[in-house]
Amino acid sequence: MKKRKEFLPFGKPDFSSAEMEAVNRVLRSGWVGMGPETLAFEKELARFLEVPRVVTVNSCTSALFLSLLVNGIGPGDEVICPSLTWCSTANVALYLGARVVFCDVDPVTLCVTPETVRAKLTERTRAVMVVHMGGLAADVEEIRAILPKGVILVEDAAHALGSRYTDGNPVGTAGNLTCYSFYANKNLSTGEGGAVVVEDPELAERFVSLRLHGLSNDAWKRFSHPSTALTPALRELGYKMNYTDLQAAIGRVQLRRQPEFSQTRMEIAQRYKKGLEQALPELELQAGVTDPSHARHLFLVLLPRERYFSLSRNDILLALRERNIGASIHYPPLHRMPLYAASDSSGLRNTEDVCDRLLTLPISASMRPEDADEVVGVLADLLQESRVNR
Repeated sequence: MKKRKEFLPFGKPDFSSAEMEAVNRVLRSGWVGMGPETLAFEKELARFLEVPRVVTVNSCTSALFLSLLVNGIGPGDEVICPSLTWCSTANVALYLGARVVFCDVDPVTLCVTPETVRAKLTERTRAVMVVHMGGLAADVEEIRAILPKGVILVEDAAHALGSRYTDGNPVGTAGNLTCYSFYANKNLSTGEGGAVVVEDPELAERFVSLRLHGLSNDAWKRFSHPSTALTPALRELGYKMNYTDLQAAIGRVQLRRQPEFSQTRMEIAQRYKKGLEQALPELELQAGVTDPSHARHLFLVLLPRERYFSLSRNDILLALRERNIGASIHYPPLHRMPLYAASDSSGLRNTEDVCDRLLTLPISASMRPEDADEVVGVLADLLQESRVNR
């Protein structure tokens, strides 16, 4: 059985000498906190996303949390989100005392749909969290069209930097609060960090205040405009959720390299698709994974429903890791987690159907396309040896 010489992570950032020099430049400047680099990154990111305003924060989790907070979500309110997502999507509602209501996903796109959201709407619904799973954009226009007045829609775009809606516009341009992640394995990585698209200028300024304790101005403003240091106002109870210039310096370089990263991810996805269709036609792929509109943050594979192989998904995952291939699972559904054991898990037929068949194969800008060929070869050998009645 084949085994790679070195471990292949499922998502590894690609940092060049340009990112390193950017960090050194900020270190030499003497200002490493939130300041001019952060402001420049926000403007450049807004241009990339084709939106009027972006506010950076310390994580996508913070962006999601503040998006609910500024809309007054609290005790007695219900927030709908998929169970097939990372825990942050749901947890932010709990932080505010709201109740999480899990909805189903489409079995091919793995995203929520108007129908799955509609099935969970009640008089207490105040927000819907839409996840662009793996980098495939959900149809937010159709979903928003079925929402009652007063129900907000927040887009969890942690996977979706570079994704586009079906109308060809970038994710983030639909007018909703849209939240991004810059975690280590994301398409744009600064180690940690996040951002939220906020079109309304007054609301954007509230995000700016809330990310730094609720103050009327930050340290950079107080430093660069000495008169403002005399009268900083504490407007409301805020949080310590700001971004830093060290991260922003990396982000600005990563942003310029997005065309290069996108091309690499596309080449890897195409190699996977071709290789898997030839070697393991029983496997299914997430819809649109080689379409230009898909950001390809994850490469999601679905094992067949019928028992073609004697190994379970978990067996396959462990066997791949033993062979130095960092496969993963996105995601164990939240309604099965102890924290959400008391939640209503009805109507999640598709989620239950796919969750034990999902497998994430490595994909990142730091991979070579030929790495994908090697992954396919190892996976094919593993499954051929475990084929039932072979």
